[in-house]
Amino acid sequence: MGHSRPSMSLGSAYLSPQPPGCHDRAVLLYEYVGKRIVDLQHTEVPDAYRGRGIAKHLAKAALDFVVEEDLKAHLTCWYIQKYVKENPLPQYLERLQP
Repeated sequence: MGHSRPSMSLGSAYLSPQPPGCHDRAVLLYEYVGKRIVDLQHTEVPDAYRGRGIAKHLAKAALDFVVEEDLKAHLTCWYIQKYVKENPLPQYLERLQP
């Protein structure tokens, strides 16, 4: 193990950069749309934390999860589409679904 990965339960991956007691959180929404296909639907980062690269970390964590679990990914989220264009790693590209 030793890998840090998002919690992929309940349809969301969460990253909580805020101090204790604050309820804002960055979220990556996804849905399984087939037995081994996940639709990465939306990333959202609270205004107070934008511009810090948090969405980039969410996108990378989600795509790394897809690779590690040998899944296919459909990219509904425009930000994750942009991330893949900027980081066209073969292990990501070979797992994309139209």
